[in-house]
Amino acid sequence: MPGHRTEEDALFDDLAAEEERMAAEEQAELDAEDEVEETDAGTETIDGNDPAAVLALLDKLRTENEELKDRTLRTVAEMENLRRRTAREIADTRSYAVANFARDLLAVGDNLQRAMQAVSAEKRESGSEEFKNLLEGVELTERELLKALDKAGVAKFNPEGEKFDPNLHQAMFEMPNPDVPNNSVAQVVQEGYTIGDRVLRPAMVGVAKGGPKFEEPQADAGGTEDGDGGDTTEAS
Repeated sequence: MPGHRTEEDALFDDLAAEEERMAAEEQAELDAEDEVEETDAGTETIDGNDPAAVLALLDKLRTENEELKDRTLRTVAEMENLRRRTAREIADTRSYAVANFARDLLAVGDNLQRAMQAVSAEKRESGSEEFKNLLEGVELTERELLKALDKAGVAKFNPEGEKFDPNLHQAMFEMPNPDVPNNSVAQVVQEGYTIGDRVLRPAMVGVAKGGPKFEEPQADAGGTEDGDGGDTTEAS
């Protein structure tokens, strides 16, 4: 009948409980044996009276220690390189993030400069007081603009008289002149700008042709005296 347990049912329950208890004890013994084996594998129990075995274990431990030390040093070096690379990328981002905006502002500065250049010295002297104040305001605006660009790392450069460098200058025309060093900047049409160590806008220049060879400045007076060995030949 439902709900009525016989003695046989109770016996089966006791047998099942005993089997579970025995299985738990066996599992505990297996787990204990595994722990002992893992400990033995890590420590390698040896005979303390056997010098060769002791030395072999010491060599093994020394090797493992060197490997762990080398791995740790490599990890530290990799982390230091990552830190430096990240710091450099952050610095570059801060330095050059305004490059596009600064390049747009250069056109504003150019227009202000053209406005001032369009007024002759004679008109400056003969103009009314209001006209002079207007010119002064334009000049002040240009100075403030250049000051703001300078704070952002933007610098103006004028390469007149320097050797032509296609990385810094944009050649607009050639100027035949036998008195000016060949391949030098004879005229600056528009000044250039840099931001950090990069060119924001190259200078627009006229390049001299037909003159004497451009002489590089001597960085070391005690260097070689061979006049042709270290110079770069310029095409006429």
